[in-house]
Amino acid sequence: MDEVLAYLKANPTYFLATVDAEGNPQVRPFGTATLFEGKIYFQTGKVKAVSRELMAHPRCAICDMGKDGSWLRIDADAVEDDRNEARQAVLDDNPGLKKMYAADDGNTQVFYFANAHATISSFTAETKTFEF
Repeated sequence: MDEVLAYLKANPTYFLATVDAEGNPQVRPFGTATLFEGKIYFQTGKVKAVSRELMAHPRCAICDMGKDGSWLRIDADAVEDDRNEARQAVLDDNPGLKKMYAADDGNTQVFYFANAHATISSFTAETKTFEF
């Protein structure tokens, strides 16, 4: 998991795929990846469609592209952590979000990846596989 987190930190814009209420795929850019209590967390706002989508269908996927031409793929369950401590940890690790969010604002929502399968691949190296 450390290598996956390091990859996300080095390549901070990744794309999160969810399923909407009609069963259609939705993909959008994200930029949060925080290690908290041994899990990788990301953040969104409860008012956003992605929040509703993850709550209804928690299985999601991400794809990130490295500056070296490699790519990271993760498929996982997004598990909401509704504790103030978790929200604050993500905000502290991503201080730019504090202009729009606060841990106790009723909107900030954090999820962690569970039952995750991750691969880091490239055309020039062996694929690395991770489970967490």
